[in-house]
Amino acid sequence: MKVSTGLIWVLAAVFAVAGGPGVAVATEEDIEVDLELALAVDVSGSIDDEEAVLQRAGYIAAFRHPRVLEAIRRGPLGRIAAAYYEWAGYGHMKVIAGWTLIHDKASALAFAAKLTKVPPETASRTAIGSAINFAVPFFEDNEFEGQRRVLDLSGDGPNNWGGLVTVARDAALANGITINGLPIMNGRPSRWGLPAMVNLDLYYMDCVIGGPGAFIVVTNRFKDFGSAILRKLILEIAGKTPEKAPDAAMPSPDAVTSSMVRPAAAAMGPPCDYGERLRDSFDVDDM
Repeated sequence: MKVSTGLIWVLAAVFAVAGGPGVAVATEEDIEVDLELALAVDVSGSIDDEEAVLQRAGYIAAFRHPRVLEAIRRGPLGRIAAAYYEWAGYGHMKVIAGWTLIHDKASALAFAAKLTKVPPETASRTAIGSAINFAVPFFEDNEFEGQRRVLDLSGDGPNNWGGLVTVARDAALANGITINGLPIMNGRPSRWGLPAMVNLDLYYMDCVIGGPGAFIVVTNRFKDFGSAILRKLILEIAGKTPEKAPDAAMPSPDAVTSSMVRPAAAAMGPPCDYGERLRDSFDVDDM
């Protein structure tokens, strides 16, 4: 039986606003929430400093947006727990904002404020599998009990360091975590001249996402990242999925598209070890 939920989540909100990166709650019971949402953001070497700042700014703006708060309030309990970490390769996992109860404007703004305290720091390699593996104990130890667990993972390239992404994905799904994706497909070569991955959206769909209602939202330019993450957060908080798959030949006017299923005209997606093959072919360290 749960300890008086009203008192628990009010006390937790105070800690969330006043505390540090995490939420310290002096109870023996987990706090019930509609959603446990972990935001995992790519800061690998293919993302330059300006792009890393644009990504972070997108999340800050989203948690300041009234539509996100409205989506939270419409849940059965009217509260979620959220956390944010940035990842690359070689063990680079950096928690920027630990698990925080969000239930009103003050707590949403406090979470956004945590994302402004430390600047983004890029690192070599793209370890999607490691980012997913990190999430499993991160959820288990967070002192919240959500009706849903969602890992929101964004990135601009395939896994090219650590274990296979499919192994990590399957382990996360076995632990009740749904993985949604936000592939960034800007079409430009990397700073070392490596070609952009044309079918990154299909790679995310086949190799990265999974679980009940899993979906991707695709953004074609870093400057559109903010509008993409706003839309994605609202869908995730509401427990909904996009209704329409994108037409690869006709992107939406704001260059943000969404997908639940592969477009009918699309070719077969790339293999799930595509990034590892690319790495071995080009032998570039900072991918």
